[in-house]
Amino acid sequence: MRRPVAIAVLALALLGLSGCKGACRQLSEKLCDCNTNSVEKELCVQRAANDESYVEPTSEDEAVCEQKLDTCDCGTIDTDEGKVACGLAR
Repeated sequence: MRRPVAIAVLALALLGLSGCKGACRQLSEKLCDCNTNSVEKELCVQRAANDESYVEPTSEDEAVCEQKLDTCDCGTIDTDEGKVACGLAR
């Protein structure tokens, strides 16, 4: 009887951890979603996860990424304005 409870607690803990992504990680994954090729998309998401383990965004970075999350749109990413909105241009 304890084993199903332990499994349920572990599953809930893992589910809770998946929701703890910062704004910069979310923005990276949103940009990955712009890939139409599923293999490229998965590689992009994996790269974002790997990069996050090497570089920790500052609170200022997170604030900028939060703003970009609201303005970034895959439909306009190929335009100059879209690149700025997604943080891909200066």
